[in-house]
Amino acid sequence: MPPCVLLAGFSCSCQTHFSSKQGTYPRAFGLGLYTRLNKAFFPFADSPGVRFSSCTPKVCIVGSGPAGFYTAQHLLKTHQNVHVDIYERLPVPFGLVRFGVAPDHPEVKNVINTFTQTAKHSRCRFYGNVNVGKDVSVGELKQAYHAVVLSYGAEGNRSMGVPGEGLAGVYSAKDFVGWYNGHPSCRELNPDLNCETAVILGQGNVALDVARVLLSPIDILKKTDITQPALEALVRSQIRRVLIVGRRGPVQVACTIKELREMVNLPGTKSEMVEADFDGVTEALKDLPRPRKRLTELLLKTALDTPGDKEQQRRHQASRTWGFRFFRSPSEVLADADGNKTVGIRLAVTRLEGSGEGARAVLTGEVEDVTCGLVISSIGYKSHPIDPSVPFDTRRAVIPNTMGRVKQATGLYCSGWLKTGPTGVIATTMNNSFDTARSLVEDMESEALDLSSVKTGSEVISALLEERGVKSVSFSDWEKIDSVEMSRGEASGKPREKILTVEEMIQVART
Repeated sequence: MPPCVLLAGFSCSCQTHFSSKQGTYPRAFGLGLYTRLNKAFFPFADSPGVRFSSCTPKVCIVGSGPAGFYTAQHLLKTHQNVHVDIYERLPVPFGLVRFGVAPDHPEVKNVINTFTQTAKHSRCRFYGNVNVGKDVSVGELKQAYHAVVLSYGAEGNRSMGVPGEGLAGVYSAKDFVGWYNGHPSCRELNPDLNCETAVILGQGNVALDVARVLLSPIDILKKTDITQPALEALVRSQIRRVLIVGRRGPVQVACTIKELREMVNLPGTKSEMVEADFDGVTEALKDLPRPRKRLTELLLKTALDTPGDKEQQRRHQASRTWGFRFFRSPSEVLADADGNKTVGIRLAVTRLEGSGEGARAVLTGEVEDVTCGLVISSIGYKSHPIDPSVPFDTRRAVIPNTMGRVKQATGLYCSGWLKTGPTGVIATTMNNSFDTARSLVEDMESEALDLSSVKTGSEVISALLEERGVKSVSFSDWEKIDSVEMSRGEASGKPREKILTVEEMIQVART
């Protein structure tokens, strides 16, 4: 028998073969067809020693933010044959790196260079403007690929659950950040900044980003990629005071020292703290781990230390103030006489039970009203289910999984915030995504993931999308958008001027 035989009338649909003691033979149209015909054509195949090797593994990733790209990067690096297709709802890639990172943090966006290398890899393809769950189902992706990785992040807002949160002047941090970063869905936000005081609920890095953008000198912002409509609104802004509210104390504050230091050193501003909020904190320092200790020491210094002459002069010249308010939890947003617009917020006073990271805030029964015209809720993002066929934990707003393997759904994986909830920074997401990629590769190698059948991948999905009138955007199309944005930014002295509508993005991509 010759070393390679094809069944008459058939062609080999992949470059894989099965092996036996008698030789190596191509698998015609996958294992299923061979199984039906093997008795007639390869009677020796049932004997001991026959082994089928795998088809080229085809994986699709849903979402092109950090989780999606890091998952793709690790798969391509650790498996020499895998092909990866990345599907993204918007015509532009990079998710929260583009739409979530503060405009005055360009160094954080340098990771885009690494993601671009991944997107241009010979075994990777990007398909933008494809809404999985609407344009194509997860079930259809599972039919077309050996594995599907869901990495579409957390696009929803956590509700405060208090009266008045629907009033004009109340925004989620996700939407507010999306507004000044050019997310198409937030283009019409148009927040009213014609008030003196803004209150931000939450004390994480996103809350500090928002506070910094609200208070930054315009000369700083106009050199960033902040959108022109947001820049113009901030030029007209009357906000001079920002309070950053948290239900626990200084020892539990959720921001990192880098973001806190930026607030402390923000030109034209000074801090405004409540000294009583720091009672007992100095004594607690000795028991804190080093990163938390350094952060708390900076808080204490900012709040309690007598400033030197230079700092005293800087504070004297400051026209804007910011400050943390600890041991406070929102209980109601207060409306004007017409019941339409925000004029203040009622904060319930809390106290801590327990200590350290595990301390829990409990209500004391006291309340405090703060006059303000803008309330921004920065209490967390939330994932939404994408498809009825995908398991989803509605309480935790994550996909139930074990090391990225979706429970009771072979061939389905998840990474990023969809896997863990909205925690950590980009480096956290990187490690989280690498773990998912490792799980997937382990399943390929152990044969827990079935690679025996040929999968058509993007060929069949592209045909489905074309049939449904969906025009996908390739990575080279994105580079046209990128080039136009960079040119527009250069013309106004900025690194980039983002295109703000999906329609214009697609128009530029098609040019």
